[in-house]
Amino acid sequence: MPKQYKIDKVAEIESSIEANAGVFVVSYNGLTVKQAQELRHQLRELGAEMKVYKNNLVRIALENKEQPNVDDILVGPLAYVFYENEPVEAAKALKEFAKKSKGVLEIKGGISEGKAVTAEEVNAIADLPTKDQLLGQIAGLINGFARDIAVCVNGVSSGLARCVQQISEQKAA
Repeated sequence: MPKQYKIDKVAEIESSIEANAGVFVVSYNGLTVKQAQELRHQLRELGAEMKVYKNNLVRIALENKEQPNVDDILVGPLAYVFYENEPVEAAKALKEFAKKSKGVLEIKGGISEGKAVTAEEVNAIADLPTKDQLLGQIAGLINGFARDIAVCVNGVSSGLARCVQQISEQKAA
């Protein structure tokens, strides 16, 4: 019979899985308390949260919520980074922190949009532009097309006006 605090922890993990868009799994072995606090603060600003749970409890919660099997990465001391909306910002923060901490923090993988992702895929997600950056690029493209169309339309009418003016000058002479 499982103990009540374990049942409560599994319920807490399940609610985190439901409330968030995905989770990244990182190995934090060797991370100082100050580094962990700094990482948690960075993630919190991006709408993500880093929690440490027992791997077996996470495994049970993932099974209960019918999430993909990631048992192969649930080994050793791990932290779980739950992100609310967009995986790119959380993945960027983890990748930069791993680089800054000289390999102490290691990205193991995770679950994004209901699919298991490897560490390489998390790093690839980190290299993508954020949603705001993409919207800015799209707006720039639309603005560029609109400007080009305006220049073309203006060019046709000004070219026609020049032709009419030249013909009228030839007729007058």
